[in-house]
Amino acid sequence: MPEMQFVVRWPDDTVMACYSPSVIVRDYFVVGEAYAVSDFVERSTTALGIASERVREKFGFPCENALAQLSRIVSTAERFASDARVTIEGFS
Repeated sequence: MPEMQFVVRWPDDTVMACYSPSVIVRDYFVVGEAYAVSDFVERSTTALGIASERVREKFGFPCENALAQLSRIVSTAERFASDARVTIEGFS
């Protein structure tokens, strides 16, 4: 599966490189776009859920790294107001 990272800038200017086991995140995020924290978490949940499911379909088990990444995103998001903005810095 084509793994990738999506790099985000949180409202406090912290940069986080986020892991995805699939390029599906490109369908949910646009480089340079700023999303409300609540929208970013929702999109991340959907995209990483699909990515993890793709791993399960191929290998017989969900992607623990994708689920752990989602947990880090949710945990970080809790520090900010739901309408604060998260910017997608890039994909790699």
